[in-house]
Amino acid sequence: MGRYRTPTVLAAASLLLTALCAGQAPAAAPPGRIDIDPVIAEQLDDAITAAMRKADIPGVGIGLWIDGEDPYVRAFGTSDKATGVPIKTDMHTRVGSVTKTFTITGVLQLVDEGKVRLDAPISTYLDGVPGGDKITVRQLAEMRSGLYDYTQDPRMLAAYQADPQREWSPQELLDIAFRHPANFPPDARWEYSNTNTVLLGLLVEKVGGQPLHTYLEQHVLAPADLNSTSLPTGSEIASPFVHGYTNFTPDGATVDASTWNPSWAWAAGAVISTIDDLHSWVPTLVTGKLPDGDRLLEPGTQAQRLRMLPTGHPGVGYGLGIAEIDGWIGHNGELPGYETIAVRLPQDRATLVIVVNTDVDGKFGNLSSLIATTVTKIVTPEHVWGLPSAAQPNGVPEPSASSTPAPNPKPSS
Repeated sequence: MGRYRTPTVLAAASLLLTALCAGQAPAAAPPGRIDIDPVIAEQLDDAITAAMRKADIPGVGIGLWIDGEDPYVRAFGTSDKATGVPIKTDMHTRVGSVTKTFTITGVLQLVDEGKVRLDAPISTYLDGVPGGDKITVRQLAEMRSGLYDYTQDPRMLAAYQADPQREWSPQELLDIAFRHPANFPPDARWEYSNTNTVLLGLLVEKVGGQPLHTYLEQHVLAPADLNSTSLPTGSEIASPFVHGYTNFTPDGATVDASTWNPSWAWAAGAVISTIDDLHSWVPTLVTGKLPDGDRLLEPGTQAQRLRMLPTGHPGVGYGLGIAEIDGWIGHNGELPGYETIAVRLPQDRATLVIVVNTDVDGKFGNLSSLIATTVTKIVTPEHVWGLPSAAQPNGVPEPSASSTPAPNPKPSS
């Protein structure tokens, strides 16, 4: 739900991404079960590397874990085109809109503490939101507020493209959004907007009494044992890290964006993590239970989180900062140089994490979706990752291009 497409769009968070095939599907596992035996593993290896060659993807990190079974964890290609250092699954990467799952977990924890009410207007907690007396906290988390997505603003995109090291404050981002009228009345329909999650980040800060990065570290990341996950306060990224490649540049040249400042995405798309941490996080996100068995959220709150509402796109539902795509529950993300998918298929007890270090999608569409579709065609043929093209998150048009706003924004996530 939050993605950033170089040729046409920039979005700070991405969840609904176009699902494309990698050509003819290899032999699939029997429907209804996942069994990654050596034959299936070899088919996955061959299919993923073929898709990488076809789409010119520098590196892919992937993990597929089935509870109680041997996992399929691989890294293909390079993390750094300048040095040829191979990509590894413990490397840090920018996860884009997967960030929303952490921010909104913080909101829901405050709900459990009785400090925030999901159905209270956002004006109860924050001033200055146009129509804020009619937009609820729940509608922000469900992407049903109607507020304009600041990452769709051509001037914002032009400024970011001209200076990717620029530091953006949350209020600057909201000021951009609020210069535009709302796209529809609250709860009239679903539309992905990074503005919603920036507001929720400020809500956590005000009610939680701490900067967002500190609150998440103490209340979400540490309890979940996510030692390699953080919300940066600048352009820093911990080593070792995956270099990400983008062509969101004035001349369209492909460059290394790994040290670009993600502050424009902030609560909606700036988190850094690893495949290993995301493997641990996704089951916690989907069940509400921590690895030690304690609860991250109360059962009733978790149930509300997982109440998937229609988005207007077949096979795609959205809850409270979490999505369901053909049975896979979690989130995806895209920002300049990076694409991520972190999802779980509960009925098969399967967790899938994919990291791709380029967002130069070209004719193949979203590249993380390309890999996810390739993998799920083989291992979960009854639950193939896929979205209609109309559902792909076309966040923000480039300054020189026009695009139809889609459910997701995109300079990050």
